Amino acid sequence: MTDNVRRPAPAAGGEDEQWLAEVARAASADAGGVPVELLGDYLRLLTDAAVTGRRPRRAELDAVGALGRRAAEQGVSAGRAVRLYLSAARRVWRQFPHLDRSDDSEAVRAAADAVLQVVDTAVATLAEGYAVARRELVRREESLRRELVDDLLRGDSDLGGLVERAEPFGLDLARVHQVALAAPGRRLPDTEAAISALERAVFDRLGDRDVLVATKEGLLVVIAPADPVATDRGRGPAGNLGTLMHGELDRLVRGRPWQVAVGRPHPGVYGIARSYEEAREALTTARRLHSETSVIDAHDLLIYRVLLRDQPAMVDLVRAVLTPLAQARGGAEPLLDTLNEYFACGEVSTEAARRLHVSVRTVTYRLARVRALSGYDPADARDRFTLHAAVLGARALDWPRKPLPA
Repeated sequence: MTDNVRRPAPAAGGEDEQWLAEVARAASADAGGVPVELLGDYLRLLTDAAVTGRRPRRAELDAVGALGRRAAEQGVSAGRAVRLYLSAARRVWRQFPHLDRSDDSEAVRAAADAVLQVVDTAVATLAEGYAVARRELVRREESLRRELVDDLLRGDSDLGGLVERAEPFGLDLARVHQVALAAPGRRLPDTEAAISALERAVFDRLGDRDVLVATKEGLLVVIAPADPVATDRGRGPAGNLGTLMHGELDRLVRGRPWQVAVGRPHPGVYGIARSYEEAREALTTARRLHSETSVIDAHDLLIYRVLLRDQPAMVDLVRAVLTPLAQARGGAEPLLDTLNEYFACGEVSTEAARRLHVSVRTVTYRLARVRALSGYDPADARDRFTLHAAVLGARALDWPRKPLPA
């Protein structure tokens, strides 16, 4: 280095330290108030490179990487941290003492090259340290979130602990929540894309507070807020949660076809566990019914929960009322399908025929065969209740596709 391109010697102290401190403060202001402590010895590395051409040692670069990790832990964005370093380098170069007095262009070029080498290496090391810390923070947060979701869905009895752990995630456990489960049509090798898609969609609709998205036992889980006053058959403002989730997940190439089950809204910590159990049971029941419905509302399957709580009684009802239908030509299944659609449309034969894609005469004939074989008349109010309950039970037991349990 030429003597014409030199700053005051490092041992000079006072004036030199004051100049570098002013540079650090200005760079901090440029970066939006990032703490000057995150610069560490970076300014000294720049000035040493300008004077002697010295490159940073391994230990010095490790210190810069540690500063990157500290920036991530303090919540400083990566962009602001990099801007701090670039602004500091620009100001050091522009304000370097006596640099403007040099008449040796080669020396200035060499100094610039040495400084740029430090900037390039330091910023890359800072970013690498930042990325490592962010990954660790994300993994730690993901682990904490998964543990919290598991405890919430299980209905953990440590209420105080749950409230404290939920607070960093913005979850107010005093509110009314509902749980939705999304099941892929096939095993999803990587759930990150699905979780990201759900988070974007749900956060955009409901906000990023009071919403948790996680995975559990191969299912995607969303815990979302709902209104204390339920409307529309038990659905609150998050009543479209299942439709929102399915619409977003259906855009993904992998995992289709998706099936989403939504539990009813319930208040408090134990309400989350209750809504989860309802959603899980709705998903299981839909599978037993071979239902291909994309979005399942637990409210719509309440009758099956009632029927299946006493399975022996349900089996006895199906056996007593419906097994005689197996004597019909073509078996019991066409008659059961007819009864199911007949009851679903309000006992209107023309509508049942339209849904079954058969003639009204065929529907009438099948209903007459049910009456003749079972002894129960679908047109009689008392018999109709028994027949409808038996048909629902048969669907839940998957009879006659499967034999009735012993």
